[in-house]
Amino acid sequence: MEQLTFKLDQFEGPLDLLLFLISKHKLNIYDIEIAKLLEQYMAYIDEAQFQNMEVASEFLEMASRLVYLKTVSLLPRHEEEEDKLKQELTGQLLEYQACKQVAALLAAQNCSADLFVRAPMELEADCTYTREHPPGDLIAAYLSALGKAQKRMPPPVAAFSGIVKRRVVSVTSKIIYVLKRLYRQRVVRFDSLFESAGDRSEMVATFLAVLELVKSKRVQLSDDNADLTFRR
Repeated sequence: MEQLTFKLDQFEGPLDLLLFLISKHKLNIYDIEIAKLLEQYMAYIDEAQFQNMEVASEFLEMASRLVYLKTVSLLPRHEEEEDKLKQELTGQLLEYQACKQVAALLAAQNCSADLFVRAPMELEADCTYTREHPPGDLIAAYLSALGKAQKRMPPPVAAFSGIVKRRVVSVTSKIIYVLKRLYRQRVVRFDSLFESAGDRSEMVATFLAVLELVKSKRVQLSDDNADLTFRR
């Protein structure tokens, strides 16, 4: 076996090292001999450790991956898993190889530094807005910005007018009203309690007052629910 004299820091990662070994030993990247590739890879790692070089964890992880792949290839009835692992490794190597080729082409085209004979001149920035827009787009942008600003503003006073002006009738006041009627008349028709109601709030409060009095057994409804009397 040839002695490995390359430094580990020359490779950007384990895939870079695998491509180097495949190229150097003329292995078929589409049908990798895992046993031979693992042998070359481990020899490289061992040589690096022998020279007291720090081996990155990603190189060790790839070594364990190759060991596992070789173990699977030696086990009976594991051909499907072996093929899947080899295809995954081959795909990663081909993708990485394509990226390296593209990077090399881009680096070859980057010759701008050789064309400059002096430092670039500093140009004064022109902040004038030169684009033209249709009037409809400008109006739509203005209305959109205006709508967002209005959403952040508090609601106008007129929005609370219906709530603030609405009369609130308490149930307690209606309980007193019903009891006064019964003190004077002793028997009161149920529907007559709602004759003087000015709005829905007062009617609801009166109805709740009657329910509260019946629940507390202070008044009694007739069998036909038409009359209301004091409960004795």
